[in-house]
Amino acid sequence: QVQLVESGGGLVQAGGSLRLSCAGSGRTFRTYAMGWFRQAPGKEREFVALSSWIGGSTSYADSVKGRFTISRDYAKNTVSLQMNSLKPEDTAVYYCAAGASSPMVVHGRVDYWGQGTQVTVSS
Repeated sequence: QVQLVESGGGLVQAGGSLRLSCAGSGRTFRTYAMGWFRQAPGKEREFVALSSWIGGSTSYADSVKGRFTISRDYAKNTVSLQMNSLKPEDTAVYYCAAGASSPMVVHGRVDYWGQGTQVTVSS
């Protein structure tokens, strides 16, 4: 079983940066595709970024391309999301997720979810 714990959320001003981290545990952590999702109040959860199981490919939602970067540190069993040029519309609870394949994760078909970390961007 994989456990995921997010951290790094907080309050920032528009245009600022924030780095989220997802700490994973479990014997099969390295075999999972990892992704980040977010859910704003009153809205459905949406895909943000993906890293393949081997970390060889990434994918991003159009709304964050050029601003967000996902990365993995296999030695530390962590997945990070570097968020730059933040906008108020980025305000949401951000969730780390793990799934069996990249396409499944992109579409929210994941096996494990983290508890979420709040990101608030003020205007």
